Amino acid sequence: MKALLIDDERIARAELRRLLAAHPEIEIVGEARNGKEALEQIAALAPDVIFLDVQMPGMSGFELLEQLDEPPQVIFTTAFDQHALKAFEANALDYLLKPIAPARLANSVKKLSPARPVARSAASSAATPATSLDRVFVRDGDRCWMVQFSEIVLLESEGNYTRVYFGANKPLIPRSLTLLEERLDPAVFFRASRQFMVNLKAIERIDPGISDNLIVSVKGGHKIDMSRRQSQRLREMMSL
Repeated sequence: MKALLIDDERIARAELRRLLAAHPEIEIVGEARNGKEALEQIAALAPDVIFLDVQMPGMSGFELLEQLDEPPQVIFTTAFDQHALKAFEANALDYLLKPIAPARLANSVKKLSPARPVARSAASSAATPATSLDRVFVRDGDRCWMVQFSEIVLLESEGNYTRVYFGANKPLIPRSLTLLEERLDPAVFFRASRQFMVNLKAIERIDPGISDNLIVSVKGGHKIDMSRRQSQRLREMMSL
């Protein structure tokens, strides 16, 4: 499993590298001193997990995650425990306080999912349809989430932003709905209209509307008035 260490302190990176030596299943493929370097390393090395410091000069760990289209697994490392709640709202795998205890690190490593069987290289990306996006980092004020797209019931276009509906939350993310549509699995997410995209697995009811269109009700009480063209596509997909 490939890991990237992201921390502005050289001593902290060296100590984490020393502790991870006890875990041969973890291969450290690189280190980054700041957010800019981290973005470059993530793009080049495609790590399965990042050990991420929260407070760094220029770009915080949370700001870094906002810039990633498909974040890897995240284990936060920091000396400031006031960030603990925010980190867990981000659905990080774990949160390690410095100095890191070997036993706590071992527990974090156990939580990691297996490495992806196919490396995310430029060659494999060209040969694979761009529908691999399965999670996104979302921040709304002081709250953060690492949201699995399977948890999202509805996506709403708001210009160059998209409002993401999951649970009782509906934060905005700085990505257009058209961009997300290109990356999402069309067997799961359906473009109901120019404004909305729905998770087909979240549909609770489909009713006829006026002018031969359909009205789709999804979890959370949302009702989407579909366009006529997309209503016909949905009928064909679901054999209605």
